[in-house]
Amino acid sequence: MTNRQRRFRPTQTRQVRIAMAAVVLAATGALTVTFVSGGGNGTADAATNLAQFVAIEDVRPNVSNPKPTVGAATGRFTVDCGTNENGKFSPDNPVAQPGVKNGAEHVHDFVGNLAITADSSNADLAASGTTCKNGDRSSYFWPVVRIDRTVRSGDRVAQALARTQPMIVCPSVRDRLPAVPLRVRDTVDRRLAELDRLNAQAGRRMTASRGRVDAALNRQVLDALRTRRAIVIKNISNALRSAGTARPAGLVSLVDCDVSYDGMHASMHGPSHAASATADRVANPRLRCPTVRGRLPGVPAPAVAEVNRNLDELDRQISEATERIATSRGQGGPNFVDNAIVGPLTAKRIAVLDRIGIAIGRHTARPQGLEALAACTVDQAAGDPGPTTPGSAPSPTASALPEPQGPDFELPGNTGGIVRPAQVLIEYRGNPVSKVVPMPRFLRALTGDAKPTSRGPANARPSWTCSGFADRLADKYPICPVGSQVQRVHDFPGCWDGRNIDSDNHRSHVAFTDPATGACPQGFRAIPQLRITISYDIPRDVQEKGQYALDSFPEENHNPFSDHDDFINVNSTRTMKHIVTCINKGRDCS
Repeated sequence: MTNRQRRFRPTQTRQVRIAMAAVVLAATGALTVTFVSGGGNGTADAATNLAQFVAIEDVRPNVSNPKPTVGAATGRFTVDCGTNENGKFSPDNPVAQPGVKNGAEHVHDFVGNLAITADSSNADLAASGTTCKNGDRSSYFWPVVRIDRTVRSGDRVAQALARTQPMIVCPSVRDRLPAVPLRVRDTVDRRLAELDRLNAQAGRRMTASRGRVDAALNRQVLDALRTRRAIVIKNISNALRSAGTARPAGLVSLVDCDVSYDGMHASMHGPSHAASATADRVANPRLRCPTVRGRLPGVPAPAVAEVNRNLDELDRQISEATERIATSRGQGGPNFVDNAIVGPLTAKRIAVLDRIGIAIGRHTARPQGLEALAACTVDQAAGDPGPTTPGSAPSPTASALPEPQGPDFELPGNTGGIVRPAQVLIEYRGNPVSKVVPMPRFLRALTGDAKPTSRGPANARPSWTCSGFADRLADKYPICPVGSQVQRVHDFPGCWDGRNIDSDNHRSHVAFTDPATGACPQGFRAIPQLRITISYDIPRDVQEKGQYALDSFPEENHNPFSDHDDFINVNSTRTMKHIVTCINKGRDCS
Protein backbone atom coordinates (compact mmCIF):
# COMPACT_ATOMS: atom_id res chain seq x y z
CA MET A 1 0.00 0.00 0.00
CA THR A 2 1.17 3.58 -0.53
CA ASN A 3 1.38 6.56 1.80
CA ARG A 4 1.18 4.44 4.90
CA GLN A 5 2.59 7.15 7.13
CA ARG A 6 -0.24 9.63 6.52
CA ARG A 7 -2.30 10.64 9.51
CA PHE A 8 -5.99 9.79 9.64
CA ARG A 9 -8.26 12.71 8.82
CA PRO A 10 -11.84 13.10 9.97
CA THR A 11 -14.31 12.37 7.20
CA GLN A 12 -16.08 15.41 5.86
CA THR A 13 -19.79 15.38 5.28
CA ARG A 14 -21.11 14.31 1.90
CA GLN A 15 -22.53 17.78 1.30
CA VAL A 16 -19.11 19.40 1.70
CA ARG A 17 -17.49 16.85 -0.61
CA ILE A 18 -20.08 17.31 -3.34
CA ALA A 19 -19.74 21.07 -3.01
CA MET A 20 -15.99 20.70 -3.50
CA ALA A 21 -16.65 18.58 -6.59
CA ALA A 22 -18.97 21.24 -7.95
CA VAL A 23 -16.26 23.89 -7.51
CA VAL A 24 -13.78 21.76 -9.45
CA LEU A 25 -16.30 21.12 -12.21
CA ALA A 26 -17.21 24.78 -12.47
CA ALA A 27 -13.58 25.86 -12.60
CA THR A 28 -12.30 23.30 -15.07
CA GLY A 29 -15.31 22.09 -17.00
CA ALA A 30 -14.11 18.55 -16.40
CA LEU A 31 -13.51 16.20 -13.56
CA THR A 32 -10.02 14.93 -14.33
CA VAL A 33 -8.21 12.02 -12.81
CA THR A 34 -6.37 14.40 -10.47
CA PHE A 35 -9.53 14.65 -8.38
CA VAL A 36 -11.09 11.66 -6.71
CA SER A 37 -14.55 12.57 -5.48
CA GLY A 38 -15.55 11.46 -2.01
CA GLY A 39 -13.16 8.73 -1.03
CA GLY A 40 -9.49 8.44 -1.80
CA ASN A 41 -6.74 10.92 -1.16
CA GLY A 42 -7.60 13.56 -3.74
CA THR A 43 -4.78 12.57 -6.08
CA ALA A 44 -4.44 10.64 -9.28
CA ASP A 45 -3.50 7.51 -7.36
CA ALA A 46 -6.50 6.27 -5.44
CA ALA A 47 -4.75 3.01 -4.69
CA THR A 48 -5.60 1.68 -1.27
CA ASN A 49 -3.72 3.77 1.27
CA LEU A 50 -4.25 5.12 4.73
CA ALA A 51 -5.70 8.38 3.42
CA GLN A 52 -8.74 6.36 2.32
CA PHE A 53 -9.34 5.08 5.86
CA VAL A 54 -10.81 6.85 8.86
CA ALA A 55 -11.39 5.94 12.49
CA ILE A 56 -15.15 5.80 12.83
CA GLU A 57 -14.99 7.81 16.07
CA ASP A 58 -13.65 10.73 13.99
CA VAL A 59 -16.70 10.77 11.72
CA ARG A 60 -19.31 13.25 12.86
CA PRO A 61 -22.88 11.94 13.28
CA ASN A 62 -24.62 12.69 9.98
CA VAL A 63 -27.59 10.32 9.78
CA SER A 64 -31.00 11.79 10.55
CA ASN A 65 -34.37 10.09 10.23
CA PRO A 66 -37.47 12.25 9.71
CA LYS A 67 -40.03 11.83 12.47
CA PRO A 68 -43.18 9.91 11.44
CA THR A 69 -46.30 11.98 10.93
CA VAL A 70 -49.97 11.00 10.99
CA GLY A 71 -50.53 8.44 8.25
CA ALA A 72 -46.95 7.19 8.25
CA ALA A 73 -46.01 3.61 7.44
CA THR A 74 -43.72 2.60 10.31
CA GLY A 75 -43.38 -1.17 9.93
CA ARG A 76 -40.43 -3.26 8.81
CA PHE A 77 -40.15 -6.52 6.87
CA THR A 78 -36.87 -8.46 6.93
CA VAL A 79 -35.69 -11.17 4.56
CA ASP A 80 -32.96 -13.74 5.24
CA CYS A 81 -31.20 -14.59 1.98
CA GLY A 82 -27.92 -15.77 3.52
CA THR A 83 -24.41 -14.49 2.84
CA ASN A 84 -23.71 -16.08 -0.56
CA GLU A 85 -22.76 -19.47 0.84
CA ASN A 86 -23.37 -20.84 -2.69
CA GLY A 87 -20.40 -18.92 -4.05
CA LYS A 88 -22.43 -17.04 -6.68
CA PHE A 89 -19.92 -14.41 -7.76
CA SER A 90 -19.93 -12.64 -11.10
CA PRO A 91 -18.46 -9.58 -12.88
CA ASP A 92 -21.82 -9.12 -14.65
CA ASN A 93 -24.22 -6.34 -13.67
CA PRO A 94 -27.71 -7.37 -14.86
CA VAL A 95 -29.22 -4.00 -13.79
CA ALA A 96 -26.75 -1.37 -15.00
CA GLN A 97 -25.22 -3.36 -17.87
CA PRO A 98 -27.70 -5.97 -19.05
CA GLY A 99 -26.31 -8.31 -21.68
CA VAL A 100 -22.70 -7.18 -21.18
CA LYS A 101 -20.48 -10.08 -20.09
CA ASN A 102 -17.94 -9.07 -17.43
CA GLY A 103 -19.28 -5.54 -17.79
CA ALA A 104 -18.64 -4.56 -14.19
CA GLU A 105 -14.90 -5.30 -14.50
CA HIS A 106 -15.12 -6.17 -10.82
CA VAL A 107 -16.82 -8.98 -8.93
CA HIS A 108 -20.22 -8.91 -7.20
CA ASP A 109 -21.64 -10.99 -4.35
CA PHE A 110 -25.12 -12.30 -5.31
CA VAL A 111 -27.81 -13.47 -2.90
CA GLY A 112 -31.40 -14.41 -3.60
CA ASN A 113 -32.05 -15.42 -7.19
CA LEU A 114 -29.90 -18.40 -8.19
CA ALA A 115 -30.30 -18.26 -11.97
CA ILE A 116 -29.57 -14.61 -12.67
CA THR A 117 -26.95 -13.64 -15.26
CA ALA A 118 -26.46 -10.56 -17.43
CA ASP A 119 -28.87 -12.12 -19.96
CA SER A 120 -31.71 -13.35 -17.71
CA SER A 121 -35.26 -12.63 -18.82
CA ASN A 122 -38.00 -11.79 -16.34
CA ALA A 123 -39.55 -15.19 -16.97
CA ASP A 124 -36.27 -16.88 -16.10
CA LEU A 125 -35.95 -14.86 -12.91
CA ALA A 126 -39.49 -15.81 -11.89
CA ALA A 127 -38.78 -19.52 -12.41
CA SER A 128 -35.51 -19.52 -10.49
CA GLY A 129 -34.71 -20.97 -7.13
CA THR A 130 -33.53 -18.69 -4.35
CA THR A 131 -31.33 -18.52 -1.29
CA CYS A 132 -34.00 -16.52 0.56
CA LYS A 133 -35.78 -18.46 3.29
CA ASN A 134 -39.19 -16.96 2.55
CA GLY A 135 -39.05 -17.88 -1.14
CA ASP A 136 -38.22 -14.35 -2.32
CA ARG A 137 -36.68 -14.75 -5.80
CA SER A 138 -35.37 -11.19 -5.93
CA SER A 139 -31.72 -10.61 -6.77
CA TYR A 140 -29.55 -8.53 -4.46
CA PHE A 141 -25.91 -7.92 -5.39
CA TRP A 142 -22.98 -5.66 -4.43
CA PRO A 143 -19.19 -5.47 -5.02
CA VAL A 144 -17.08 -7.84 -2.95
CA VAL A 145 -14.57 -6.70 -0.34
CA ARG A 146 -11.08 -8.22 -0.45
CA ILE A 147 -8.11 -8.42 1.90
CA ASP A 148 -4.78 -8.02 0.12
CA ARG A 149 -1.70 -7.77 2.33
CA THR A 150 0.62 -7.14 -0.62
CA VAL A 151 1.93 -3.65 -1.31
CA ARG A 152 0.23 -1.88 -4.19
CA SER A 153 2.19 0.46 -6.43
CA GLY A 154 0.88 3.96 -5.87
CA ASP A 155 1.58 5.17 -9.41
CA ARG A 156 0.45 2.03 -11.24
CA VAL A 157 -3.04 3.39 -11.95
CA ALA A 158 -1.76 6.69 -13.36
CA GLN A 159 0.72 4.85 -15.56
CA ALA A 160 -1.94 2.46 -16.84
CA LEU A 161 -4.38 5.29 -17.48
CA ALA A 162 -1.77 7.24 -19.45
CA ARG A 163 -1.68 4.40 -21.98
CA THR A 164 -5.44 3.88 -22.14
CA GLN A 165 -7.97 4.97 -24.74
CA PRO A 166 -11.46 5.18 -23.15
CA MET A 167 -14.09 3.23 -25.08
CA ILE A 168 -17.85 3.25 -25.33
CA VAL A 169 -19.50 -0.02 -24.31
CA CYS A 170 -23.22 -0.54 -25.00
CA PRO A 171 -25.62 -3.43 -24.38
CA SER A 172 -26.29 -5.44 -27.54
CA VAL A 173 -29.82 -4.86 -28.79
CA ARG A 174 -29.29 -7.39 -31.58
CA ASP A 175 -28.75 -10.23 -29.10
CA ARG A 176 -31.82 -9.39 -27.00
CA LEU A 177 -34.48 -9.21 -29.71
CA PRO A 178 -37.20 -11.82 -30.30
CA ALA A 179 -37.57 -13.47 -33.71
CA VAL A 180 -37.68 -10.71 -36.33
CA PRO A 181 -40.43 -11.23 -38.94
CA LEU A 182 -39.08 -11.53 -42.47
CA ARG A 183 -40.95 -8.52 -43.80
CA VAL A 184 -39.31 -6.08 -41.31
CA ARG A 185 -35.89 -7.77 -41.18
CA ASP A 186 -34.29 -5.18 -43.48
CA THR A 187 -35.80 -2.32 -41.49
CA VAL A 188 -34.57 -3.74 -38.19
CA ASP A 189 -31.12 -4.41 -39.66
CA ARG A 190 -30.87 -0.79 -40.79
CA ARG A 191 -31.76 0.39 -37.29
CA LEU A 192 -29.23 -1.97 -35.73
CA ALA A 193 -26.58 -0.66 -38.12
CA GLU A 194 -27.57 2.86 -37.07
CA LEU A 195 -26.94 1.92 -33.44
CA ASP A 196 -23.51 0.63 -34.44
CA ARG A 197 -22.74 3.94 -36.17
CA LEU A 198 -23.88 5.96 -33.16
CA ASN A 199 -21.72 3.87 -30.85
CA ALA A 200 -18.70 4.26 -33.15
CA GLN A 201 -19.21 8.04 -33.38
CA ALA A 202 -19.38 8.30 -29.60
CA GLY A 203 -16.24 6.19 -29.35
CA ARG A 204 -14.35 8.55 -31.64
CA ARG A 205 -15.30 11.48 -29.42
CA MET A 206 -13.60 9.72 -26.53
CA THR A 207 -10.18 10.09 -28.19
CA ALA A 208 -10.16 13.63 -26.79
CA SER A 209 -9.64 12.23 -23.29
CA ARG A 210 -7.00 9.60 -24.05
CA GLY A 211 -4.80 9.06 -21.00
CA ARG A 212 -7.07 10.88 -18.56
CA VAL A 213 -10.52 10.83 -17.03
CA ASP A 214 -12.79 13.68 -18.09
CA ALA A 215 -16.15 13.31 -16.33
CA ALA A 216 -17.68 16.31 -18.09
CA LEU A 217 -16.86 14.89 -21.53
CA ASN A 218 -18.04 11.44 -20.46
CA ARG A 219 -21.42 12.77 -19.39
CA GLN A 220 -21.77 14.87 -22.53
CA VAL A 221 -21.01 11.93 -24.81
CA LEU A 222 -23.16 9.44 -22.90
CA ASP A 223 -26.15 11.78 -22.55
CA ALA A 224 -26.17 12.53 -26.28
CA LEU A 225 -25.75 8.86 -27.16
CA ARG A 226 -28.53 7.83 -24.77
CA THR A 227 -30.96 10.27 -26.37
CA ARG A 228 -30.23 9.04 -29.90
CA ARG A 229 -30.17 5.35 -28.96
CA ALA A 230 -33.55 5.71 -27.25
CA ILE A 231 -35.10 6.96 -30.50
CA VAL A 232 -33.57 4.19 -32.62
CA ILE A 233 -34.52 1.46 -30.15
CA LYS A 234 -38.07 2.76 -30.05
CA ASN A 235 -38.14 2.62 -33.86
CA ILE A 236 -37.02 -1.02 -33.71
CA SER A 237 -39.81 -1.78 -31.26
CA ASN A 238 -42.34 -0.03 -33.50
CA ALA A 239 -41.15 -1.98 -36.54
CA LEU A 240 -41.64 -5.28 -34.75
CA ARG A 241 -45.07 -4.22 -33.59
CA SER A 242 -46.04 -3.18 -37.11
CA ALA A 243 -45.31 -6.73 -38.24
CA GLY A 244 -47.85 -8.09 -35.78
CA THR A 245 -45.50 -9.20 -33.01
CA ALA A 246 -45.81 -8.12 -29.40
CA ARG A 247 -43.70 -5.12 -28.43
CA PRO A 248 -40.48 -6.54 -26.95
CA ALA A 249 -40.20 -6.06 -23.19
CA GLY A 250 -37.15 -4.58 -21.54
CA LEU A 251 -35.63 -2.70 -24.46
CA VAL A 252 -35.46 0.50 -22.38
CA SER A 253 -32.89 -1.27 -20.23
CA LEU A 254 -30.57 -1.45 -23.25
CA VAL A 255 -30.48 2.28 -23.99
CA ASP A 256 -27.75 3.41 -21.61
CA CYS A 257 -24.07 2.98 -22.46
CA ASP A 258 -20.91 3.46 -20.43
CA VAL A 259 -17.34 4.65 -20.78
CA SER A 260 -14.92 1.79 -20.28
CA TYR A 261 -11.29 2.08 -19.22
CA ASP A 262 -10.86 -1.63 -19.72
CA GLY A 263 -7.56 -1.07 -21.51
CA MET A 264 -6.01 -0.25 -18.13
CA HIS A 265 -6.16 -3.93 -17.22
CA ALA A 266 -3.38 -4.72 -19.68
CA SER A 267 -1.00 -2.51 -17.69
CA MET A 268 -2.17 -3.41 -14.20
CA HIS A 269 -0.93 -6.96 -13.75
CA GLY A 270 0.36 -7.08 -10.23
CA PRO A 271 0.59 -9.56 -7.38
CA SER A 272 -2.07 -12.19 -7.87
CA HIS A 273 -3.15 -15.26 -6.00
CA ALA A 274 -4.94 -16.75 -8.99
CA ALA A 275 -2.41 -19.51 -9.63
CA SER A 276 -2.58 -20.99 -6.15
CA ALA A 277 -3.38 -24.66 -6.66
CA THR A 278 -4.11 -25.23 -2.99
CA ALA A 279 -6.40 -22.28 -2.36
CA ASP A 280 -9.98 -23.04 -1.42
CA ARG A 281 -12.47 -22.31 -4.15
CA VAL A 282 -14.88 -19.59 -3.11
CA ALA A 283 -16.52 -19.05 -6.51
CA ASN A 284 -18.53 -21.37 -8.69
CA PRO A 285 -17.75 -21.65 -12.41
CA ARG A 286 -19.83 -19.57 -14.77
CA LEU A 287 -21.66 -20.85 -17.82
CA ARG A 288 -20.97 -19.53 -21.31
CA CYS A 289 -23.28 -20.28 -24.27
CA PRO A 290 -23.28 -18.70 -27.76
CA THR A 291 -26.07 -16.25 -28.44
CA VAL A 292 -28.75 -17.42 -30.86
CA ARG A 293 -31.13 -14.45 -31.09
CA GLY A 294 -28.63 -12.27 -32.92
CA ARG A 295 -27.73 -15.00 -35.44
CA LEU A 296 -31.16 -15.75 -36.89
CA PRO A 297 -32.30 -14.54 -40.32
CA GLY A 298 -35.70 -13.01 -40.91
CA VAL A 299 -38.38 -15.45 -39.77
CA PRO A 300 -41.50 -16.09 -41.90
CA ALA A 301 -44.60 -14.77 -40.14
CA PRO A 302 -46.24 -18.22 -39.63
CA ALA A 303 -43.09 -19.43 -37.81
CA VAL A 304 -42.50 -16.41 -35.51
CA ALA A 305 -44.48 -17.68 -32.53
CA GLU A 306 -42.90 -21.12 -32.64
CA VAL A 307 -39.38 -19.72 -33.00
CA ASN A 308 -39.95 -17.38 -30.06
CA ARG A 309 -41.13 -20.26 -27.88
CA ASN A 310 -37.93 -22.10 -28.70
CA LEU A 311 -35.75 -19.06 -28.07
CA ASP A 312 -37.39 -18.73 -24.66
CA GLU A 313 -36.70 -22.42 -24.08
CA LEU A 314 -33.00 -21.86 -24.77
CA ASP A 315 -33.01 -19.08 -22.17
CA ARG A 316 -34.73 -21.31 -19.62
CA GLN A 317 -32.20 -24.08 -20.19
CA ILE A 318 -29.32 -21.72 -19.46
CA SER A 319 -31.04 -20.41 -16.33
CA GLU A 320 -31.71 -23.92 -15.05
CA ALA A 321 -28.09 -24.95 -15.69
CA THR A 322 -26.81 -21.78 -14.00
CA GLU A 323 -28.93 -22.51 -10.96
CA ARG A 324 -27.80 -26.12 -10.83
CA ILE A 325 -24.16 -25.06 -10.88
CA ALA A 326 -24.86 -22.89 -7.84
CA THR A 327 -26.79 -25.53 -5.92
CA SER A 328 -24.53 -28.52 -6.69
CA ARG A 329 -21.44 -26.89 -5.24
CA GLY A 330 -18.85 -29.49 -4.23
CA GLN A 331 -20.66 -32.46 -5.75
CA GLY A 332 -19.24 -35.21 -7.92
CA GLY A 333 -15.58 -34.33 -8.32
CA PRO A 334 -13.72 -32.08 -10.76
CA ASN A 335 -15.62 -33.14 -13.90
CA PHE A 336 -19.11 -33.04 -12.41
CA VAL A 337 -20.15 -29.72 -13.96
CA ASP A 338 -18.96 -30.74 -17.44
CA ASN A 339 -20.47 -34.21 -17.33
CA ALA A 340 -23.68 -33.65 -15.39
CA ILE A 341 -24.64 -30.11 -16.41
CA VAL A 342 -22.83 -28.76 -19.48
CA GLY A 343 -22.96 -31.97 -21.54
CA PRO A 344 -26.72 -32.52 -21.11
CA LEU A 345 -27.33 -28.79 -21.69
CA THR A 346 -25.53 -28.93 -25.03
CA ALA A 347 -27.62 -31.95 -26.08
CA LYS A 348 -30.84 -30.11 -25.19
CA ARG A 349 -29.70 -27.05 -27.14
CA ILE A 350 -29.02 -29.17 -30.22
CA ALA A 351 -32.63 -30.39 -30.13
CA VAL A 352 -34.08 -26.90 -29.71
CA LEU A 353 -31.91 -25.41 -32.45
CA ASP A 354 -33.07 -28.21 -34.73
CA ARG A 355 -36.69 -27.31 -33.99
CA ILE A 356 -35.97 -23.66 -34.82
CA GLY A 357 -34.44 -24.70 -38.14
CA ILE A 358 -37.40 -26.93 -38.96
CA ALA A 359 -39.92 -24.19 -38.10
CA ILE A 360 -38.21 -21.69 -40.42
CA GLY A 361 -37.59 -24.35 -43.10
CA ARG A 362 -41.29 -25.06 -43.49
CA HIS A 363 -41.74 -21.66 -45.16
CA THR A 364 -38.35 -20.66 -46.59
CA ALA A 365 -34.78 -21.89 -46.85
CA ARG A 366 -33.67 -23.52 -43.63
CA PRO A 367 -30.85 -21.54 -41.91
CA GLN A 368 -27.53 -23.36 -41.95
CA GLY A 369 -25.02 -23.65 -39.14
CA LEU A 370 -27.35 -23.29 -36.16
CA GLU A 371 -25.93 -26.47 -34.64
CA ALA A 372 -22.60 -24.66 -34.19
CA LEU A 373 -24.30 -22.52 -31.53
CA ALA A 374 -25.18 -25.48 -29.33
CA ALA A 375 -21.99 -26.08 -27.36
CA CYS A 376 -21.66 -24.39 -23.99
CA THR A 377 -18.62 -24.18 -21.73
CA VAL A 378 -17.77 -23.12 -18.21
CA ASP A 379 -15.02 -20.62 -17.51
CA GLN A 380 -11.85 -21.56 -15.67
CA ALA A 381 -12.15 -18.95 -12.94
CA ALA A 382 -13.40 -21.25 -10.23
CA GLY A 383 -10.04 -22.73 -9.41
CA ASP A 384 -8.02 -23.35 -12.55
CA PRO A 385 -6.26 -20.20 -13.76
CA GLY A 386 -6.31 -21.57 -17.30
CA PRO A 387 -4.07 -20.28 -20.06
CA THR A 388 -3.88 -16.66 -18.89
CA THR A 389 -0.51 -15.74 -17.42
CA PRO A 390 0.73 -12.57 -15.70
CA GLY A 391 2.40 -11.56 -18.95
CA SER A 392 -0.67 -11.88 -21.15
CA ALA A 393 -2.86 -8.85 -21.61
CA PRO A 394 -6.62 -8.99 -21.97
CA SER A 395 -7.83 -7.53 -25.22
CA PRO A 396 -9.03 -3.92 -24.77
CA THR A 397 -12.23 -4.44 -26.71
CA ALA A 398 -15.82 -4.26 -25.62
CA SER A 399 -16.36 -7.85 -26.72
CA ALA A 400 -13.47 -9.19 -24.66
CA LEU A 401 -13.71 -7.62 -21.24
CA PRO A 402 -11.32 -9.42 -18.89
CA GLU A 403 -12.31 -12.70 -17.29
CA PRO A 404 -11.76 -13.14 -13.55
CA GLN A 405 -9.17 -15.74 -12.66
CA GLY A 406 -8.46 -18.24 -9.91
CA PRO A 407 -10.22 -19.35 -6.74
CA ASP A 408 -11.00 -15.76 -5.71
CA PHE A 409 -12.18 -14.46 -9.12
CA GLU A 410 -9.35 -11.94 -9.33
CA LEU A 411 -8.89 -9.27 -11.98
CA PRO A 412 -5.86 -7.01 -12.47
CA GLY A 413 -6.11 -4.40 -9.74
CA ASN A 414 -8.79 -6.37 -7.85
CA THR A 415 -6.69 -8.97 -6.06
CA GLY A 416 -6.72 -10.74 -2.72
CA GLY A 417 -9.03 -13.07 -0.89
CA ILE A 418 -12.75 -12.31 -0.92
CA VAL A 419 -14.10 -11.48 2.55
CA ARG A 420 -17.30 -13.39 3.15
CA PRO A 421 -19.95 -11.29 4.94
CA ALA A 422 -20.58 -12.27 8.54
CA GLN A 423 -24.20 -11.14 8.12
CA VAL A 424 -26.44 -9.63 5.46
CA LEU A 425 -29.56 -7.85 6.72
CA ILE A 426 -32.20 -7.12 4.08
CA GLU A 427 -35.00 -4.83 5.24
CA TYR A 428 -38.04 -3.31 3.56
CA ARG A 429 -39.00 -0.17 5.48
CA GLY A 430 -41.83 2.32 5.51
CA ASN A 431 -42.28 6.02 4.84
CA PRO A 432 -42.61 8.74 7.51
CA VAL A 433 -45.39 10.68 5.77
CA SER A 434 -47.52 8.16 3.87
CA LYS A 435 -48.51 4.56 3.39
CA VAL A 436 -46.55 2.53 0.85
CA VAL A 437 -47.81 0.86 -2.31
CA PRO A 438 -46.49 -2.43 -3.69
CA MET A 439 -43.34 -2.44 -5.77
CA PRO A 440 -44.06 -3.69 -9.29
CA ARG A 441 -42.61 -7.10 -10.01
CA PHE A 442 -39.27 -6.96 -11.87
CA LEU A 443 -38.57 -3.39 -10.74
CA ARG A 444 -34.89 -2.58 -11.22
CA ALA A 445 -33.15 -0.25 -8.79
CA LEU A 446 -29.64 0.71 -7.77
CA THR A 447 -28.05 2.91 -5.16
CA GLY A 448 -24.68 4.64 -5.15
CA ASP A 449 -22.48 4.98 -8.20
CA ALA A 450 -19.70 2.65 -9.29
CA LYS A 451 -17.97 5.50 -11.16
CA PRO A 452 -17.91 8.77 -9.19
CA THR A 453 -14.52 9.63 -10.69
CA SER A 454 -15.37 9.08 -14.34
CA ARG A 455 -19.03 10.16 -14.17
CA GLY A 456 -18.99 12.67 -11.33
CA PRO A 457 -20.17 12.27 -7.72
CA ALA A 458 -23.83 13.30 -8.00
CA ASN A 459 -25.23 9.78 -7.52
CA ALA A 460 -22.58 8.49 -5.10
CA ARG A 461 -23.59 7.95 -1.49
CA PRO A 462 -21.54 7.39 1.68
CA SER A 463 -22.16 3.86 2.91
CA TRP A 464 -19.38 2.84 5.32
CA THR A 465 -19.73 2.56 9.09
CA CYS A 466 -19.13 0.22 12.03
CA SER A 467 -21.60 -1.74 14.11
CA GLY A 468 -22.71 0.43 17.02
CA PHE A 469 -22.33 3.65 15.01
CA ALA A 470 -25.64 3.78 13.15
CA ASP A 471 -25.72 7.58 13.45
CA ARG A 472 -22.90 8.10 10.96
CA LEU A 473 -21.90 7.05 7.44
CA ALA A 474 -18.50 7.67 5.86
CA ASP A 475 -17.26 7.82 2.29
CA LYS A 476 -13.97 6.31 3.47
CA TYR A 477 -13.17 2.82 4.72
CA PRO A 478 -13.82 2.74 8.47
CA ILE A 479 -11.41 1.60 11.16
CA CYS A 480 -13.66 0.17 13.85
CA PRO A 481 -13.16 -0.23 17.60
CA VAL A 482 -12.24 -3.66 18.89
CA GLY A 483 -15.36 -5.86 18.84
CA SER A 484 -17.14 -3.74 16.22
CA GLN A 485 -17.79 -4.99 12.69
CA VAL A 486 -17.09 -3.12 9.45
CA GLN A 487 -20.44 -2.38 7.83
CA ARG A 488 -21.84 -1.13 4.54
CA VAL A 489 -25.35 0.37 4.65
CA HIS A 490 -27.08 0.66 1.27
CA ASP A 491 -30.35 2.60 1.18
CA PHE A 492 -32.32 2.28 -2.07
CA PRO A 493 -34.81 4.80 -3.48
CA GLY A 494 -38.14 4.65 -1.66
CA CYS A 495 -40.29 6.27 -4.36
CA TRP A 496 -41.58 4.99 -7.72
CA ASP A 497 -43.08 6.79 -10.73
CA GLY A 498 -46.08 4.44 -10.76
CA ARG A 499 -45.46 3.21 -14.33
CA ASN A 500 -42.02 1.86 -15.20
CA ILE A 501 -39.87 -1.00 -13.94
CA ASP A 502 -36.72 0.53 -15.48
CA SER A 503 -35.64 3.67 -17.31
CA ASP A 504 -33.07 4.59 -19.93
CA ASN A 505 -30.56 5.63 -17.24
CA HIS A 506 -31.71 2.98 -14.69
CA ARG A 507 -32.51 5.76 -12.20
CA SER A 508 -35.27 8.18 -13.24
CA HIS A 509 -38.17 5.72 -12.69
CA VAL A 510 -37.39 5.73 -8.94
CA ALA A 511 -36.37 8.49 -6.53
CA PHE A 512 -35.11 9.05 -3.02
CA THR A 513 -37.31 10.69 -0.44
CA ASP A 514 -36.69 14.21 0.80
CA PRO A 515 -33.98 13.82 3.48
CA ALA A 516 -35.65 16.37 5.76
CA THR A 517 -39.30 15.28 5.51
CA GLY A 518 -39.28 11.78 4.01
CA ALA A 519 -41.78 12.81 1.35
CA CYS A 520 -41.59 11.53 -2.23
CA PRO A 521 -41.15 13.97 -5.13
CA GLN A 522 -44.28 15.10 -6.92
CA GLY A 523 -45.59 12.38 -9.22
CA PHE A 524 -43.92 9.57 -7.27
CA ARG A 525 -45.43 7.08 -4.82
CA ALA A 526 -43.86 5.67 -1.67
CA ILE A 527 -42.88 2.01 -1.98
CA PRO A 528 -41.24 -0.31 0.55
CA GLN A 529 -37.79 1.22 0.94
CA LEU A 530 -35.03 -1.37 0.67
CA ARG A 531 -32.03 -1.22 2.98
CA ILE A 532 -29.20 -3.76 2.83
CA THR A 533 -26.66 -3.84 5.67
CA ILE A 534 -23.57 -6.00 5.09
CA SER A 535 -21.34 -6.77 8.10
CA TYR A 536 -17.78 -8.09 8.01
CA ASP A 537 -15.38 -9.51 10.59
CA ILE A 538 -12.15 -7.90 9.38
CA PRO A 539 -9.09 -8.23 11.61
CA ARG A 540 -8.20 -5.02 13.38
CA ASP A 541 -4.61 -5.03 12.07
CA VAL A 542 -5.92 -5.30 8.49
CA GLN A 543 -8.07 -2.23 9.10
CA GLU A 544 -5.24 -0.24 10.66
CA LYS A 545 -2.84 -1.10 7.83
CA GLY A 546 -5.37 -0.26 5.12
CA GLN A 547 -5.34 -3.77 3.68
CA TYR A 548 -9.02 -4.29 2.88
CA ALA A 549 -10.68 -2.70 -0.11
CA LEU A 550 -13.69 -2.71 -2.38
CA ASP A 551 -13.59 -4.26 -5.84
CA SER A 552 -13.96 -1.45 -8.35
CA PHE A 553 -13.65 -0.35 -11.95
CA PRO A 554 -9.98 0.17 -12.85
CA GLU A 555 -10.13 3.97 -12.99
CA GLU A 556 -11.73 4.10 -9.51
CA ASN A 557 -8.97 1.90 -8.04
CA HIS A 558 -10.82 0.96 -4.85
CA ASN A 559 -12.31 4.40 -4.23
CA PRO A 560 -14.57 3.74 -1.19
CA PHE A 561 -17.02 6.35 -2.51
CA SER A 562 -17.67 4.04 -5.50
CA ASP A 563 -19.62 1.61 -3.30
CA HIS A 564 -22.98 0.62 -4.81
CA ASP A 565 -25.72 -1.99 -4.69
CA ASP A 566 -28.26 -3.35 -7.20
CA PHE A 567 -31.65 -5.03 -6.91
CA ILE A 568 -34.33 -6.67 -9.06
CA ASN A 569 -37.66 -7.26 -7.32
CA VAL A 570 -38.90 -10.79 -8.03
CA ASN A 571 -41.15 -11.06 -4.99
CA SER A 572 -44.44 -12.68 -5.84
CA THR A 573 -47.54 -10.50 -5.86
CA ARG A 574 -48.70 -12.28 -2.72
CA THR A 575 -45.42 -11.73 -0.87
CA MET A 576 -45.24 -8.08 -1.86
CA LYS A 577 -48.79 -7.57 -0.61
CA HIS A 578 -47.75 -9.16 2.69
CA ILE A 579 -44.74 -6.82 2.88
CA VAL A 580 -46.89 -3.76 2.23
CA THR A 581 -49.54 -4.78 4.77
CA CYS A 582 -46.89 -5.39 7.42
CA ILE A 583 -45.24 -2.02 6.85
CA ASN A 584 -48.47 -0.01 6.64
CA LYS A 585 -49.76 -1.55 9.88
CA GLY A 586 -46.57 -0.70 11.74
CA ARG A 587 -45.53 -4.28 12.38
CA ASP A 588 -42.11 -5.94 12.49
CA CYS A 589 -42.33 -9.01 10.24
CA SER A 590 -40.17 -11.53 8.44
